Amino acid sequence: MFRFTTIKDYHNNLQSGQTTVVEAVRFFVEAAKGGASLNAWLSIYEDEALVAAKQLDEHIRAGQPLLPLHGVIVGLKDVIAYKNHPLSAASKILENFQSIFDATVVEKLQAAGAIILGRQNCDEFAMGSSNENSAYGPVKNGIDPTRVPGGSSGGSAVAVQMNHCMISLGSDTGGSVRQPADFCGIVGLKPSYGRISRYGLIAYASSFDQIGIFAKSVTDVAAVLEIIAGSDAFDSTVSELPVPAYSAVVDEPTPKKRIAYFKEALEHPSLDPAIKAAIDTTIQSMQKAGYTVDAVSFDMLDLVVPTYYVLTTAEASSNLSRYDGVKFGHRSSAENKDLTALYKNARSEGFGKEVKRRIMLGTFVLSAGYFDAYFTKAQQIRKLLVDGATQLFKNYDAIILPTVPSPAFLIGDNAKDPVAMFLADIYTVYANLVGLPAISIPLYKHHSGLPFGLQVMCAPFEETTLLQLSTAIQKLHE
Repeated sequence: MFRFTTIKDYHNNLQSGQTTVVEAVRFFVEAAKGGASLNAWLSIYEDEALVAAKQLDEHIRAGQPLLPLHGVIVGLKDVIAYKNHPLSAASKILENFQSIFDATVVEKLQAAGAIILGRQNCDEFAMGSSNENSAYGPVKNGIDPTRVPGGSSGGSAVAVQMNHCMISLGSDTGGSVRQPADFCGIVGLKPSYGRISRYGLIAYASSFDQIGIFAKSVTDVAAVLEIIAGSDAFDSTVSELPVPAYSAVVDEPTPKKRIAYFKEALEHPSLDPAIKAAIDTTIQSMQKAGYTVDAVSFDMLDLVVPTYYVLTTAEASSNLSRYDGVKFGHRSSAENKDLTALYKNARSEGFGKEVKRRIMLGTFVLSAGYFDAYFTKAQQIRKLLVDGATQLFKNYDAIILPTVPSPAFLIGDNAKDPVAMFLADIYTVYANLVGLPAISIPLYKHHSGLPFGLQVMCAPFEETTLLQLSTAIQKLHE
């Protein structure tokens, strides 16, 4: 029977003839279809996945060496372009739209031998912390279907959690990979801003968005990051720095690092006491193992969420103006007496409540009377955060934080309280404001039986340190 643990073990089994890529595809298709009630998938491309699998098996039978991601089964969040396949951002306004090109990450995955299994559900336009905002209905947590999987990349997280695929790609604008990874008990990486090309990613907030990776292990995250990172002529914001061989060094022992944690974060009233106790224990274990772990003051913690929402909604207001019912997308069937009515009807019918809320907020903070009071002030705070991080990383190699204030909450619990939902991002948005690489690693189990993780952040483009430290922390918990 086919089983999956890591990409490396899977490749060993392919080479020894214990399994085939076709068997892998059939296993994951069956698992995804069997878990349909969780609503993690919007499309499964079974036939073309099997065609690709047969070609990859022929490659092995011909005695050719395996490709770096040979036969690795991948799911894509419904904001990543895959040519000639549906792409809707889980929104009615892009209903029936098909992408006319591949995202750069998709091209790199397929060139490395990966197979795209399907399209995964998410919060509409990646706006949400619970995956309750999709036009296709909420995604359910596989551990407890009455609870949310986290958002906005909830479908991608559940697909990995429930063994529907080996790897998923999501997007992380303020925690949308790390938070669902935490709720689902898996690994979720947001790389440095500019480490992975955003070409082919539907924009929410362009100076925050990053494509991220879900996997069961840090080693698998490293293997995928090594392939999809790097320069791209189609993305002017992507880094030209060389891409390290992450997969070769992820398990290497490193000198004991200097670690910081924000005192205010662990003492924040929103933090579940059991999460605080678990992280305190981890800090003690790291100190005993030879790490320097210091509390540092961070008096701007309560400013990061409002700063994040002012800036991201402003960018969203601009980015989503293109969805007007004329160029592409939903065209209202109502009577449109003039162009303004056409726009109004298309956008009113096509966008969901949360997207409308954020567009209106963003338009407000950009308006003439309030631009300086809100947008300019938020940009100033962002600059202070960047400067503070630069100083902090002169003395420390990493920051550890909770990923979220509490384990996965019940579906519907925070749906009517947007402020409570926004506060779920209090520990994750910092990395996006500053452009840091950050990861959530599954370490703990709450007394409720739900998993939760630890968040680790490093200086920009220090993914090697981030991955090595994450592996070392996991070993302390074995």
